[in-house]
Amino acid sequence: MSDVVEKTLTALPSLLSFDSQPGAAKLSSTSKLGSLIRGITELTSKHEEEKLIQQELTAIKAQASSPNTSMRQMKELMVRAIYCEMLGYEASFCYIHAIKLAQQGTALEKRVGYLSVALFLNESHELLLLLVNTVLKDLQSTNLIEVCMALTIVSQLFPKDMIPAILPLVEEKLTHPKEIIRRKAVLALYKFYLIAPNQVQHIHNKFRRALCDKDPGVMTASLHIYLQMIKEHPEGYKDLTGSFVTILKQVVGGKLPMDYNYHSVPAPWLQIQLLRILSLLGKGDSSTSEIIYEVLDESLRRAEMNHNITYAILYECVKCIYTIHPKSELLEKAAKCIGNFILSPKINLKYIGLKALTYVVQQDPKLALQHQMTIIECLDHPDLIIKRETLELLFRITNGKNVTVIVEKMLGFLRTSQDDYTTIDLVGKVAEVAEKYSPDNKWFIDTMTSVFSLGGDLMQPDIPNNFLKLISEGCEGGEQDQMLRLLAVDSYVSLLQEEPGKLPQRFLQVISWVLGEYSHLREDLEPATVVRLLAKLLELKQASSETKSWVLLALTKLRESEAAMSKLRGVSETYSSSMDTVLRQRAQELQNLHLNPELWARVLPRDAFMEPLEVDSSLSFLDEYVSEALAAGAAPYKSPHQRQEELAQAKALSLEPYGLSLPIGMPLCGLDDRQSPTLPSVSSGLSGDSTDPSHKAGTTTLKLDKVKRVWGREGYLAQRESVEEPAKVEMPSPVHPAGQIDEIGILQNPAPAVDLEKQQLASSLFVGLGSQSSLSSMGKSDLKPQRLKRKSKDQVSSSEISKQTSDSIISTPSSVDNLLCNILLDSNTEPELFLTSSKEMTESCQGPAATNGTFDEEVTECDVQGPDPSLSEDNGLNATGSVETDEPAGMKDLCLTSYLPADCIGVTHSKVTPLCSSHGVDLSACHVLKDDALVLLVLICNSSNSDVQHLLVQLASDDVEVSSISESPVEELRCHQVEVCQHSVTAKRPSVHLQVSGQVSFHLSDGTPETTHFSYNLPLSSFIRPLALSTEEYGTMWLAFSHDTKQNLALVPDVQDPLRATLDVLERKLRLHVVAIIGIEGIAACQVLRDQPCLMHCRVHSGTLAVWLRSPIPDLPDCLLYHCQRALQEL
Repeated sequence: MSDVVEKTLTALPSLLSFDSQPGAAKLSSTSKLGSLIRGITELTSKHEEEKLIQQELTAIKAQASSPNTSMRQMKELMVRAIYCEMLGYEASFCYIHAIKLAQQGTALEKRVGYLSVALFLNESHELLLLLVNTVLKDLQSTNLIEVCMALTIVSQLFPKDMIPAILPLVEEKLTHPKEIIRRKAVLALYKFYLIAPNQVQHIHNKFRRALCDKDPGVMTASLHIYLQMIKEHPEGYKDLTGSFVTILKQVVGGKLPMDYNYHSVPAPWLQIQLLRILSLLGKGDSSTSEIIYEVLDESLRRAEMNHNITYAILYECVKCIYTIHPKSELLEKAAKCIGNFILSPKINLKYIGLKALTYVVQQDPKLALQHQMTIIECLDHPDLIIKRETLELLFRITNGKNVTVIVEKMLGFLRTSQDDYTTIDLVGKVAEVAEKYSPDNKWFIDTMTSVFSLGGDLMQPDIPNNFLKLISEGCEGGEQDQMLRLLAVDSYVSLLQEEPGKLPQRFLQVISWVLGEYSHLREDLEPATVVRLLAKLLELKQASSETKSWVLLALTKLRESEAAMSKLRGVSETYSSSMDTVLRQRAQELQNLHLNPELWARVLPRDAFMEPLEVDSSLSFLDEYVSEALAAGAAPYKSPHQRQEELAQAKALSLEPYGLSLPIGMPLCGLDDRQSPTLPSVSSGLSGDSTDPSHKAGTTTLKLDKVKRVWGREGYLAQRESVEEPAKVEMPSPVHPAGQIDEIGILQNPAPAVDLEKQQLASSLFVGLGSQSSLSSMGKSDLKPQRLKRKSKDQVSSSEISKQTSDSIISTPSSVDNLLCNILLDSNTEPELFLTSSKEMTESCQGPAATNGTFDEEVTECDVQGPDPSLSEDNGLNATGSVETDEPAGMKDLCLTSYLPADCIGVTHSKVTPLCSSHGVDLSACHVLKDDALVLLVLICNSSNSDVQHLLVQLASDDVEVSSISESPVEELRCHQVEVCQHSVTAKRPSVHLQVSGQVSFHLSDGTPETTHFSYNLPLSSFIRPLALSTEEYGTMWLAFSHDTKQNLALVPDVQDPLRATLDVLERKLRLHVVAIIGIEGIAACQVLRDQPCLMHCRVHSGTLAVWLRSPIPDLPDCLLYHCQRALQEL
């Protein structure tokens, strides 16, 4: 809201001017606001200011409550109240008057009212409900100013629960003749997408219309939405690459109006936005990157002016060049840009250079060698920001040979740092590299001791937790693990014997746990000594209750000796009467266990840490108890946030006037004296407007299931293609003559002479970067195996398979200079399902797309070849193997449908989709929709002239459970023979699209092993099956389900009974079971394989179908609502 406050202060004089000329530039001398401001500036103390403001607020309240106050006077009162609130004084009594002012009066008065509401209220304020009708009325107004004000307040304040009431009107404004209305409508939809993405899924095609708009402002606004969507699912928007490239060409070429220039640079922020979008689209995709190369080169060439905004453009160009598929010429230019930045004497440019080098070093570690002496000098730079960014760069290039030097530099910076954020960030990095590249156990313990001491209580809790887990589980097994524990015990006993009062609380907790678990390993260490040291911690004044609890727990684990018995007895007696319940419990445990040695040995066995610990996270041992309690009438469990939301819903005002509630008649439910589905929802918060990235299709969130449990970043990235020239190491002699100007206009100074000490430091820091070894996920070169990797089983998961998948094949769009044509606006369609026939199926996967052109011309049609995202998403096509562009000769006349298993003949199935091809072995797939199962068929055709042996298909997924039905592996697949592998698929959790990753391995006739990877997308609609219920069963289940979502859908037009026709469409396309239809209401039920039910209640309201979905599964209502929208859109 900072921009709103700034505009408010700028507009105050014109808003409150009482001069005859409208919009006068100064306050009237009689203005009460002017008098208030002058009075405050003359005060000498805070007390006088409070007294004056309270008097002003009392006067405002009295005048605002008076029935004789005019709208013009109310306008001035609101601005005076805004000023008081900006000074930090509450003026909540004005909130309702601000809403009233927005509801009536002239355009200027409504403007002040809307401005006051935007500054006074937040998205969760209950008074916003009173503004809904006003916004609806203004959105339908013929006055452009009122429409603009309504759209502005919608994009700033409206919460997700109110979106359905205004969404249709905002959609209509996308086609408004005035470009300012269209632009504000796009920004409002962008806000809706951020807070409730599922509610705007059905208007993605209208976003494409906004991208085609003749007005550059509307097009620019649409880029915000596309950047967000492409971040989440880049594969679905590859066909727009040519369009974004064409737009960037026009921007760089200066074809936009001069109003968009900034310091003679054409639309710099638009260029930055487009470069970020192109980097996401071209990442790891050679064919898409080919389209981007030319415009990237042009952007680098034109950004030659010596101004800060051009440096920002160059920085984004460098990031884009190193993100997309590499090209040597562009890499050279980007490296030169980075060098010019780093060598600049200006601090801002040096920071940009370090930032760019930190990003680039992940792909090209040798680039750091060219500037190693400059990086060494930055370590001693007086600017702390430069130092911190240099340490970030060193963190990226850390390996097993330079870890000790880099960690020493980081710890040295931490000892002098006063910034909490820097401390939190650096201690995490030190802990990570220490665990990953530790040269020996002693160095690791000493380093972690420094981390705990310097990080204190500011560090993230996972650092000590992971350290303790590493100590407990071990890393190399046997003697090395024991040595690590002994070193930790010796180190911590020494610390406690010195000054334990100076140690942070979290470090004391770590010490207590280690000594309680492993002090017995040191045979020459008496238990009485450990008891005395730990008991001393309890006497510290600064020891927190949590720390004391850890200490008591550690004392409980120690085998007592005669010398320690009295000390333990005193400790237990002291804390047995503590006011802290946790400490009292720990003291009781200590007392009882030490009085009963047999019980102590059974509860706390000494060698328990060597035994694997099995945790039943589902608490299955309580299933019987829960079932009995539910059968006896106990209420189902509700999580704390569900209970809080239930209380909030009970206090909230009803949204019935706006069509958001869905009343249903009691005869339809078949319930007496029970809650109707019309009552407020007890949702868990994960409804149709959930913004959690893990709930969206195509999410890029890391899935860590079945991944090795390693503290540091795990795995390696394949090194990108790099420039073949050898790295140029910076020499002590001057490289650039004085006064030389580089390509971007940065004055460079001669390189100073390098002393011997810095050369030695450089050789220690940058050792190991010249090799061609692969990079880790941090951009580090792994020159030696990780020492302290926790033990874990090697498992093949879908995430591992997906890492190995290759780039998708995308046709190159033709280069045109016209705007996006109507072909670009085609909507995604669901996969066509049909019955098996003997006719040959068309398996073409090319679809129309388009590019964008100049903004000063009318929309013209153009044809661009590219894949239609609907085919890749809905039909399951996502070929990631070595797909051949030409269809194999053996496949041309082959009808794969004739090879479907006998039990699949006559059953609805999807199109047979090609997956990948390698050495004449072609893979295709389709899914069969049986009544009680979804079967995924993988058809393997050997179109070569030789046999293949030991053919094995492996499938894995984080979204679905896959079980093989047919026998695998296939021992032999003869030439021109087809083999079908059947897999039963069940959804683990709901998602709009669920992906199955896989690999096929086989041996060629000469014995050479081959492996190819692929993936296949399954729409959630394939898993939906009807759920037959009576109205009584429906009512009972409705009350038991807690996750819901609501939305208004379009009815089937031009029919006699639109409700029945609409439900018939959903029943036919999504296989819902219609339970009952009475009047204008209907209820339906379905389930997702397996045993994931979802109930639908719908009602005809104001020409639309108001739909309410409920399910016990958090994400299922959102996903089903999306498919309902798609099914009705395709009519």
